[in-house]
Amino acid sequence: MAALPLNLASIAGGTVIDDHLVAAAALGDTVPVGPRRFLYVKNGSGASVTVTVVTPGDVSGLAVADATLVLAAGKSGAIPLPRLTAGADGRASITYSAVTTVTVGVFELVDA
Repeated sequence: MAALPLNLASIAGGTVIDDHLVAAAALGDTVPVGPRRFLYVKNGSGASVTVTVVTPGDVSGLAVADATLVLAAGKSGAIPLPRLTAGADGRASITYSAVTTVTVGVFELVDA
């Protein structure tokens, strides 16, 4: 798994998200989690892609379902990265149903 870096995105605008995207790793990626952080995914392929944020463990004895984002061909989307998704290393594990022409980036919203 590749460790994606954290990028800052201004709430006031001006951040060009596409400039910070990298190719999704075939074996998945790990990402930093926390408040105001999200994974942005751009699906440049000709088929839909499912992105899964693996949620380890449970809360109060209840298993927490993995978070998923399904993107149609040519679409983009974002999925939040709360601390609940962190593994033992403090990072979330991300998997993709396909990675050809799929680009990703991790962002934290910051005040201008």
